[in-house]
Amino acid sequence: MSGEQPITVTVNGEPRTAPTEPRMLLADFLRHELGLTGTHVGCEQGVCGACTVLVDGELVRSCLLFAVQADGAAVETVESLGTREALHPIQEAFREHHALQCGFCTPGFLMAAKALLDAEPDPTEAEIRDHLRGNICRCTGYTGIVAAVRAAAQQLAQEGDRGR
Repeated sequence: MSGEQPITVTVNGEPRTAPTEPRMLLADFLRHELGLTGTHVGCEQGVCGACTVLVDGELVRSCLLFAVQADGAAVETVESLGTREALHPIQEAFREHHALQCGFCTPGFLMAAKALLDAEPDPTEAEIRDHLRGNICRCTGYTGIVAAVRAAAQQLAQEGDRGR
């Protein structure tokens, strides 16, 4: 007996049902069961923030949450932000301000930035740095990331609520 049970999660606005083992982590469920590989798994201890997603609007380390705990929840992954042809303003700002570094940590930073800008549309530099302190970039270069979040805030303010 495998112990698998189906769970239903609304991922990026689309209801998705798939079987999962009780001990499967949400990050693995998203990547392996749903094929959403934008969420990266780094430290597997919740320290690096690479696996950050939003669950019911709250920042969550998907490597620390069992998929069954997300049953019935709304999950937003980096795939929810934009497309290759039409980047979300946060993604565009990261590109323009060279905040991508090697790219491994970028999905977690993008989702953390989205959560911040959803809650505080005009954050100060100190607020940005404080909010992103749970995400680790091993390439260093936080200056570009902070500049990107500030630029995204300005762009989103100019565009109204587009993309939120």
